[in-house]
Amino acid sequence: MSDNYGSDFMTIVDEDGTEYELEILTTLEYNGCTYMAVIPADDGENTELEVSILKSVEEDGEPILSAIEDEAELQAVYDLIMEQLYEDEEE
Repeated sequence: MSDNYGSDFMTIVDEDGTEYELEILTTLEYNGCTYMAVIPADDGENTELEVSILKSVEEDGEPILSAIEDEAELQAVYDLIMEQLYEDEEE
């Protein structure tokens, strides 16, 4: 099993200027777009694992991360990401 988890982190800033540090679990290319499965990077106190799937889009020539609003798109990407994560776990 390859140990790809925990190696990539990023910090994002919301509209209010609040910073969040996220751990990137995996990245996926689908239908010409880039998606990321991320979890909050904390000190391990939170026992619930909440995975978010974000879509990279360009706005004014700059890449930004956004939530996926289309339910069908979200479900398709979720299924592919889960498949990818389980494949990585089996290796």
